[in-house]
Amino acid sequence: MKAVLSKRDQKFLDLSLNGNMWKVILVIGTPLALYQELSQIFTILDTMMASHISDVAVSAVAYLSQINHLLSAVGQGLAVGAGIQISLAYGQGDLEMVRKRVSTLYLICLAVGLGMLLIILPFTGQFLKLAGTPDSLIEVGAQYFIVQLFTMVITFMNNVYIAVERARGNAGRIFRLNLIVIVLKLSLTALFVYVFNQGLVMIGIASLASQLVLFVFALKNSLAGDNAFSFSSKAITFERPVAGPMISRSVPVIAEKGLFAFGKTIVNSMCTLYGDTMVGAMGVSNNLGGFTTNPQNGYQEGAASIISQNYGAGKHKRVIKAFTCVLVINMILGAVISGLEIWQMDALASLFDSGSAEFHEMIKTVYRYEALGAVPLGINASVMALLYGLGYTKLTMVLNMARVFVFRIPVFWFLQNFTSFGEASVGIVMMVSNISVAVVSGITAIFVIRRFKKVHNI
Repeated sequence: MKAVLSKRDQKFLDLSLNGNMWKVILVIGTPLALYQELSQIFTILDTMMASHISDVAVSAVAYLSQINHLLSAVGQGLAVGAGIQISLAYGQGDLEMVRKRVSTLYLICLAVGLGMLLIILPFTGQFLKLAGTPDSLIEVGAQYFIVQLFTMVITFMNNVYIAVERARGNAGRIFRLNLIVIVLKLSLTALFVYVFNQGLVMIGIASLASQLVLFVFALKNSLAGDNAFSFSSKAITFERPVAGPMISRSVPVIAEKGLFAFGKTIVNSMCTLYGDTMVGAMGVSNNLGGFTTNPQNGYQEGAASIISQNYGAGKHKRVIKAFTCVLVINMILGAVISGLEIWQMDALASLFDSGSAEFHEMIKTVYRYEALGAVPLGINASVMALLYGLGYTKLTMVLNMARVFVFRIPVFWFLQNFTSFGEASVGIVMMVSNISVAVVSGITAIFVIRRFKKVHNI
C-alpha cells in the first residue's frame, strides 16, 4: 500500500521537527485559538436566537445539549486519543502507519456513531426520561433531540477529519472550514427563527445542514489518492499495533469528557439552591470565562500535536521546549483577556442582565471570582497538552475528574452547608476548583518532566 506526503505536509513536518518552536506553536495554535474564540461568540448569539422562541425552548436546548455532550464525548475522545497516535506515527515518518490509523479511525467512528443512533433512536422518549429530563422539556424538545442524534453521527466523522488536519498542521484550513460551518449554522437559524417563525426542530436542522457541509469538504479532502492522510478501504485494519494504541489512548479521554459533562450538570442543579436566576448568572459567567479558556484550549490542541510529533521523531528537547512555549502563551492569554473582562465587567454584565439590577450584580459577583482562575487554567491547559502529546491520557482523565468531583462538587456542598458566603459560593467554588487543579497539574508536570528527562538523558 502506497502512502506519501504532499510537499506541504513535508514542509510542515520539517517546521515542526526543526523550526523555531515559538513560531511552530503560534502557526498551528493561533488559528485554532481564533476559531475557539469565534465559536464562543457564536454560541452566545445562538442562545439569544433560541430565546426568541420561548423561555422553555432555551431551557430545552440547554438541558438537551448537556445530554448531547455526554454522547458526543465518545466521538471527541476517539478523535483526541487516536489523533495523538496519528501525530506520533507522522513524527516517526511511518507513513503507512499514518494511513492505516486514519482509515481505521474513520470506520471506528462511523460504526460507533451508527450504533449509538440505532440503540437510542427507537427509544428516544424513554432515554430522555432515564436521563432525568422533565416531561415539559421532552414534549418541547424530543424531535429536536432526534435531529441532534443524526447530527452527532456526522459530527463524529467530522471530528476525525479535524483531528487529521490538526495532526498535519492544517490549522488554517480548520479555521476556515469551521468558520463556514458557524456562519451557515447561525444564518440558517436566524432565517428559520426570525423569518419563518419555526421552532426547535429547525434549529436542529440548521446544525445538521452545517455539519453536512463540513462533511462534504471532509470527503473531498480525505479521498486524496496516495496521500498518507487520506482514507483507503484497503488500509483499514484492526491489527493490534494499529488499532490498539488508538483505542487504549481514547478510552480514558472518552471517560474524562463524558464524566466532566455529567459533573457540570450536577453543579448546575446545585446552583438552583439560589434560584433559577443564579443558574443563569453562572451560565453567563461560564460564557465570559470561555473567552479566556477557549483560545487556551486552541493552543493546547495545537501544542499536543507538535509534542506528539517531536516525541515520535525522538526530538525530546523540543518536547520540553514546546511545553514551555505553550505555557507562557496560555498564561499571558489568561491574564490579558480576563483582565480586560474585569475592567469592562459592568458593560459585559449589561449585555446579559435583561435590565435587572439584581441579575447584573449576580453576574459580576460570580465572574469576579471565576476570573481569578484564568491564569491557573492556562497552566492546566498547557499541562494537558504535554500529557496528551506524550499519550498519558489516563493522567489527564484523573486530573479532569478531580477538577469536578474533588475540587468542585464537594467544595460547593461544603460552602453551601457550612459557610455564610451565600450566592458568592457559586463564584468561589469555580475559583477554588480551577486554581486547585492547576496546582495539582503543575506538580504532575514537574514529576513527568523530571522522569522524561531522566529516561531520555536530557
